[in-house]
Amino acid sequence: MLRFIWRWTWRALLLALIVLAAVQFWFLVHVWYWVDHNPESTAFMRARLEILREDDSKARLRHQWVPYRRISNHLKRAVVAAEDAKFVAHRGFDWDGIQKAYEKNLREGEIVAGGSTITQQLAKNLFFSGERAWWRKAQEAAVAVMLETIMSKRRILEIYLNVIEWGDGVFGAEAAARYHYGSSAANLGDEQAARLAAIVPSPRRYGPASNTGYLQQRTQIIMSRMNGARVP
Repeated sequence: MLRFIWRWTWRALLLALIVLAAVQFWFLVHVWYWVDHNPESTAFMRARLEILREDDSKARLRHQWVPYRRISNHLKRAVVAAEDAKFVAHRGFDWDGIQKAYEKNLREGEIVAGGSTITQQLAKNLFFSGERAWWRKAQEAAVAVMLETIMSKRRILEIYLNVIEWGDGVFGAEAAARYHYGSSAANLGDEQAARLAAIVPSPRRYGPASNTGYLQQRTQIIMSRMNGARVP
């Protein structure tokens, strides 16, 4: 009886490993494809569109892909300064940032800060729609490793700037520039770029005319850090 149990236990473990390997291969194939192909949409974009269509069946996202060279250097520096100052140096994870976020959350008694890098955020946007679960965080970390291993930093930042949300149904730098400023992503000035970077954590809270005290303060802080931000 004991031998029977062990035999089926090992078979179950082997099957689980095969399934896990197949899942990781699926993620890896997508990441590899996106090295030189632009994602048409992301899991987060599709989830957002589904929500918008609950109120309007004809709702569409605002999104237009632009290559890296047609995105203002001001915006690249602003986003890196605001979201991941060590982006160029790390390999997907900012361990100091994670530790500081943990300590701050511990002091506050709730989650008020995150230590996610641009790479981790991109992994989440590409494949996940916002569900909070331990397995999702583990898979997000695995995808971040794939991104850092297969893609250049320039490509990671290019995709990130083209898929993150910058307003209700507004995705990517080009759509954001046109929505908030009636401009193109290539022509954004330093203050405009810093303001866009400031709204990344809560993009649906701010419209084109939003000008809160917090937003002004956050914009100025980001502007003060932009010159020191390293971009690929």
